[in-house]
Amino acid sequence: MPERGSGTDDDRKTVVGLLADPGLPTKVAEGLVRELPDRLSQRVGGRVSWEVRVVSEALALDEHDSIPFLEIARERRPREGWDLMVCMTDLPRRVGTLPVLADLSRVHRAALVSLPAVGWVRLRSRAGETIVHLIAEMTDAAGRRPRSMWRRPSELVSPVRSFSSGEDCVDAYLALSGVRGRVRLLFGMVRDNRPWRLVLNLNSAIATAAGTGAFGVFYSTIWSMAGALSPLRLALISLISVGVMSAWIILHNGLWEHPTGPGARHRAVLYNAATLITIVLGVACMYVVLYGVLLTLALVVIAATILESVLGHPVGPLDYAVLAWLASSLGTVAGALGSGLEDEETVREATFSRRERERRAKKREKEEKNEAADRPPDSTGTQRGP
Repeated sequence: MPERGSGTDDDRKTVVGLLADPGLPTKVAEGLVRELPDRLSQRVGGRVSWEVRVVSEALALDEHDSIPFLEIARERRPREGWDLMVCMTDLPRRVGTLPVLADLSRVHRAALVSLPAVGWVRLRSRAGETIVHLIAEMTDAAGRRPRSMWRRPSELVSPVRSFSSGEDCVDAYLALSGVRGRVRLLFGMVRDNRPWRLVLNLNSAIATAAGTGAFGVFYSTIWSMAGALSPLRLALISLISVGVMSAWIILHNGLWEHPTGPGARHRAVLYNAATLITIVLGVACMYVVLYGVLLTLALVVIAATILESVLGHPVGPLDYAVLAWLASSLGTVAGALGSGLEDEETVREATFSRRERERRAKKREKEEKNEAADRPPDSTGTQRGP
């Protein structure tokens, strides 16, 4: 009896299993279930009936903080009845300084896709293109399909390059080359962190910012200051307030990563850049929400005649907008102090993806073990406690 997916009849079926990390990878995988069969029929094999199944499960890390997808494939692919398997993770991966998009094993008919390397924009579409390419390679359809001597413009400008792998049973990997590739990985990591979650999770900071901003709305001296400041100076105050709150959140909660060991500097720069952009975008989102709330409050509470008596000229919507602008900046600076009331774990959960929190927790654990090992023993021959 021939193996399913190995015949040539029109009614044969090939089952593709997508084993995805919980969270964003699962969401992307579930979004691809309906569209992948048609795309596979068009680009890989039209005489095959394609079926795509999704399983959401946390992919375990090995002692090197990597995902052993070949071991996972040996166990799960026969058990689930899959002909091909693609693991999807939100763990950023690198070979040297090159960001890795995917690994491929034809022997095990399995692949591993790292979503951060897919980038920020068109995430589902790009992930689907990557999976289709990997399946074509695993089924040798890429070798049978005639290639045009002219490459598409999108292929010419794409930073994705294919490299042969030196690992056992791993045939090749897709990596991102050049500055564009590194920027794509960086913003993919930021996308995975979901900066807008800061607005929903930093309750103390938002309450402090809103309270201080509301005080500014009701305080007539702030009205006069807002009317006297130029738009350029107001914009500068906004940038300073966002910068102050971002710096406070990062430094107060120990989010800045320091390289520990050879070759760790490039990795630390990447993770710190992702952290900085995530926090700044999250604070900017909070600023916009706060501005909308304070502008509504000013329009509802402050009568135009009262505002005119303080400013000394007829007022319009622009005066209310400027008042809310300055009050939002003051509230954001106060929100930095309010964020200090949140515990570090809450801030980390609001800032980082599950994989990034797991990576940082393992890193802290290793550092604590190294410190304990380096700690000199006391007079009894035992190591001193912390």
